[in-house]
Order: sequence, then C-alpha cells, then structure tokens
Amino acid sequence: MPTSQSPFVFPEGFLWGAATAAHQIEGSPLADGAGPSIWTRFAHTPGMTVNGDTGDVACDHYHRWKSDVALMKSLGLKAYRFSVSWSRILPEGTGRVNQAGVDFYSRLVDELLANDIEPLLTLYHWDLPAALDDRGGWLNRDIADWFAEYGSVLYRALDGRVKKWVTLNEPWVVTDGGYLHGALAPGHKSKYETPIATHNLMRAHGAAVKAYREIGKHEIGLVVNIEPKYPASDSPEDAAAVKRAHAYMNEQYLDAALLGRYPPELKNEIFGDAWPEWADADYALIKQKLDFIGINYYTRSVTQANDSYPLKAGAVRQPLGTYTETGWEVFPQGLIDLLVWSKDRYGNVPTYITENGAAFFDPPVAEGGRIRDPLRMDYLQKHLKAIRSAIDQGCDIRGYMVWSLLDNLEWSLGYSKRFGIVHVNYGTQERTPKDSAKYYSRVIATHGESLGDALP
Repeated sequence: MPTSQSPFVFPEGFLWGAATAAHQIEGSPLADGAGPSIWTRFAHTPGMTVNGDTGDVACDHYHRWKSDVALMKSLGLKAYRFSVSWSRILPEGTGRVNQAGVDFYSRLVDELLANDIEPLLTLYHWDLPAALDDRGGWLNRDIADWFAEYGSVLYRALDGRVKKWVTLNEPWVVTDGGYLHGALAPGHKSKYETPIATHNLMRAHGAAVKAYREIGKHEIGLVVNIEPKYPASDSPEDAAAVKRAHAYMNEQYLDAALLGRYPPELKNEIFGDAWPEWADADYALIKQKLDFIGINYYTRSVTQANDSYPLKAGAVRQPLGTYTETGWEVFPQGLIDLLVWSKDRYGNVPTYITENGAAFFDPPVAEGGRIRDPLRMDYLQKHLKAIRSAIDQGCDIRGYMVWSLLDNLEWSLGYSKRFGIVHVNYGTQERTPKDSAKYYSRVIATHGESLGDALP
C-alpha cells in the first residue's frame, strides 16, 4: 500500500486511465448502418496514408470491445477515455439516428462500469461524417448546430452512466493538419479556410456545452494539445518567433474557450488578411463554463525564426535529445512548464492529462510472449514524475490517460508507428501487454509510490 511519506503518491481520487480514438481502433467503419467519415474517404484516397493503410479493420475493437475492457481491468485501469464515431450515431451527420450505433457505445459504457472503469467520452476525435463535409464541414457555420444536435443524442442516451464528457479533441490538429497543410482529413491547404474552421470548431464546442447544460447533469470540458516553445537563441527574432508559435498552438483555443477571445498575434502577425472579424455573439457562445480541461502533451519545440508560413518559425532538433519514432523530443520538463503556465494564465481549472505517450520501435510480433519497451517505460516514469511535480506546484491535476491503450492506426502514418502500452499483432489481432503496460499497472496499484523505484 502507498505510504504518506513517499513523494510520489498522488492525491486521493486521482484517476488513472488510458485513451484511444474511435477511427484508430474500432474498424468496421460502415457496419450496422454507419455512414462514412472524412477519414474513411481520406484513407481510401491513393497516396494519403503510409502504405495505403486504412481503418477498415484497425484493432477490430468494434467486435472485440468486451475482451478489450477485460484487458483494461486486468491492468488495473480506473478510467478509459474513448471517442464516439459521429457517423455511427448520425449517418448523415444530422437527422436520422442510427440506433445500432448508439447501442454499441451503450454496451461499451455498461461493460466499463461493470468493471469499475469510469468512461470519459469524447464527442469528436477528427472523424467528421462525410455527408457533412459535403455540405462544407467545418467551413459551414451551421456545423455548430449540427454538433450540438449530435451531442444531444448522446447526452440523452448516456448521461449519468457517462459523467465526464469532452466536446473536441485537439482542434489545433484538425485545422493545422486538415485545413492548412493538408496532411490530415479533409486534406485542404488554405490559410483563408483555416481561421474559419478554427472559429466554427470553437462555436461548435460552445454550442455542445450549452446543449449539455440543458440536458446533462455532470461534467463537460475541452481537450487541447499544447507544446511549450523555447527560443533557439537569445536573438530578438527567435523570441518573436516563440511568441507567435505559442499564440498559434497553445493560446488559440484555450483563450477562446476560457477568456472569450483569440490572441492578437493570429490576426496581426500570422494570418493577416486571412483572419476575419467575428461577432461578439460568437465569442459569447464559445465562452461557456467548463468543468475541466484536458491537456495532451507529447513534446516541446525549440523555435527558430525562418521564412516559413504561417509562423515564420521552425523547430530545431537538439543534438543531445532523445527522440521518439515520430521525431518528437522526450522533454518532461515541458509538461511542468505548460501546466504551471496554464494555471497562471487561466486560473486553476481542474485539469486532466488526457493524452501522453510515445512511439518507439516495437517488433511486429511478441517473442516469447513479451514485448520489451524500456524507452517507453522511461518516458512514462519521467512524465508521471513531472505531473507529480506540477501538483506540488499547485496545479489541480485530476487524472492521467496514457496514449495509447493499444497500438493502432496512427492517422496518415498508418500502422507504421506504435504508441500502445498493449502490443497488437495486426495479422492475428492478438493483444500482448508490453513491459510498459505492466509498469503502468504497478504505478496504478501503488497510486504512484512505485515511481520512486528503479525501472525493471
């Protein structure tokens, strides 16, 4: 049992869990009356994903959900953050409800609760119904009402059994990858579309929170990915580049949701004439009372001024840094810095670390029933210690969701990168807990006390 003397024991009630996303693990995207999403369409477009990989099978969680919940239970997870596929619920995005889709998530929630695992439900993790994209998607102002309608279907069906709701996951990635650089669905490349998509995402978030206040009786929040920016040198140019990059990635969505405004750098220094003026009523809709925020943290950026659009800044690789398979530096101090910054800027809003993890090389097949992943164990230990340090500095951190429970479809990178603490053999769908899963299980069992032990 944990002892009060240990500096690593976490506060009572701290929620230990893992996270996934619907399109990345479920497979069977068109099963039982579901409609296609933009990711179904994008992945089936030649050249858009590594090796042409799609989510047609993924981890087959759509059929293996019950055994996957049993796996979570065996690891000692206390919470599971998952997302719902909008087009399973509303195949056309609005209107007709597909009851088979609602029933799938209802069964999943019941199974989680039967195993004493708290569900954290994310409404939107990037898989917009294709039917809505055909109507303009995030560029259509009507999407705020569409999203509130979708959320309301789920609130009526699941609120009470689900007590923690998330509107959007990482709106920055939706716009930067999907509308500015074209690397993610729907694959657009336009600096003029990007601010519109940003604003409509945030209007949709506000509308969904407002709808929840009319129906739901528990908690709802927003999840953002943020990344600390550090100057590559002492030059004024690098300092200015850091300021722009920080506004663009870290302040843009939290300022809108919590302060009711966007940072001025977006219009004045980044998007210029591509940034529209928005009505006061829009800001009032966006700034709804939130019960918590979720922060997804993976890495930092050492920023150097250059001539690239839109930030006129570039990330500099550190010669002595440890980097993951996705090229992200392992830098746990950045998580502390961000959490303290968030507390100071927005007040001490209850916060969950809703994603944190790393892709390292893992063999495609378990050897002798074991997957050794010492770098991932080290990553988890250091970042969990960082969270404990942030709590000691007064940050109100309520829980931690490791990314990810399972190896899965890493979006446009296909199956080439493995983030899971549980290994998936994509040929047989066999699940094998990696050494990191066993380590995390021990951390949960000791409520953090074992973080002080040497890694096995």
